[in-house]
Amino acid sequence: MSFSASVLTLYPEMFPGALGLSLAGRALEAGTWSLEAIQIRDFATDRHRTVDDTPAGGGAGMVMRADVLASAIDHASPAGDLRPRLLMSPRGRPLTQVRVRELAAGPGVVIVCGRFEGVDQRVIEARGLEEVSVGDFILSGGEPAALVLLDAVVRLLPGVMGNAVSGDEESFENGLLEHPHYTRPQEFEGRQIPEVLTSGNHKKIAAWRRAESEKLTKERRPDLLAAHPLVK
Repeated sequence: MSFSASVLTLYPEMFPGALGLSLAGRALEAGTWSLEAIQIRDFATDRHRTVDDTPAGGGAGMVMRADVLASAIDHASPAGDLRPRLLMSPRGRPLTQVRVRELAAGPGVVIVCGRFEGVDQRVIEARGLEEVSVGDFILSGGEPAALVLLDAVVRLLPGVMGNAVSGDEESFENGLLEHPHYTRPQEFEGRQIPEVLTSGNHKKIAAWRRAESEKLTKERRPDLLAAHPLVK
């Protein structure tokens, strides 16, 4: 059974986008995973296909209606669907590699892409939406965030990466940032490949890479070390 992704959006033409290329695109074509982009406006009930309204209590912007969005969610994820329902939101829990692996091990995802000022809180609660953030910044809508999440998940699906272990030492997989990489030519603008990497001594190479990972993590992301005390 392939991994199935349903994306609820006001801009279905944004999908598959970059997901139709490279590893994700080949896996999509091969049927390793499937993608359905659902137009939320199709579930509006008025002739203007209205999906938003003014915020209760006043304020700027518009809010996505609970009734319209609930109908779209119920269509994409009927009773018995075991896929988690995600809402891409800047106030959500930060997306981590641990969560990405959990999602990749499941049957798929249903992703709601918010727009405007946000989504009516009642539909978040009534449909059990898990709010997910891809960073401490604001996007025009949830679509770019959904693309990021799906790219991170799809590359972990069985058979997508040519080498199944190629992701084992990547940033965040073991609580550390990834070590530096080098390849030919041996010299570039006076800069040499570190000698240890061409020594053929795999034990020393592994130790060098570990040390470099720890150094980079300490310099750039000390919060990762705090969150993974065993790494210290």
